[in-house]
Amino acid sequence: MGWRLIAKKGANLSEIIPGSHIGNTEDYHRHRYKQGIPEGVKDLPPGVALPLESNLAYMNGISFTKGCYIGQELTARTYHMGVIRKRLLPVHFSTPLPKDTIPEGAEILTESGKSAGKFRAGGGELGIALLRLANINEPLCLNIAGDKVKLTASIPEWWPKPASK
Repeated sequence: MGWRLIAKKGANLSEIIPGSHIGNTEDYHRHRYKQGIPEGVKDLPPGVALPLESNLAYMNGISFTKGCYIGQELTARTYHMGVIRKRLLPVHFSTPLPKDTIPEGAEILTESGKSAGKFRAGGGELGIALLRLANINEPLCLNIAGDKVKLTASIPEWWPKPASK
C-alpha cells in the first residue's frame, strides 16, 4: 500500500523513504481502490461487513490462533471450511462516476439483471465493491439515475495465488 508519513514541516521525504513521491488524499484513495483495500466505516459498514469477505485475513488482520473477539467462531469456521462466496474487489467503471451520487450499498447487476453484489465506495472511474466471486468475470453494471454504467472487477495481484492441484 505504500507509506503514509507524519513528518516535520519542510522535511525531505525522499531522504526518509528513498524513491518516494508525495501524493494527496485523492491519490491515496485512487491507489487503495486499485488495490481493493477497504478503509473506515464507509467501506466496512458495522454489522454488515464480514472480515473474510473484506480480505482482512489476506492483510493479516485476523488471528486464527488467539482468543475471544466478536464473531470469532463464525470467522474461524468459515476460514477453515474454505468457502467464501463474496469478496471486496477493485472495480473499474466505463465512465467516471458522478461525485457523491451513488448510495452506499447500491446493487451491482449482471447483464441478465441478477444481483452480483454491492457498491461500497469509489471516485472517478475506480471503486471497490463486495461481489459474488462466481460473477466477477461476467459483464456487470450499476444503475446510476436510470443509466446503466458498465464495470469490470479484477483480482488484485497482492492476493495469495490459489494452490495448484
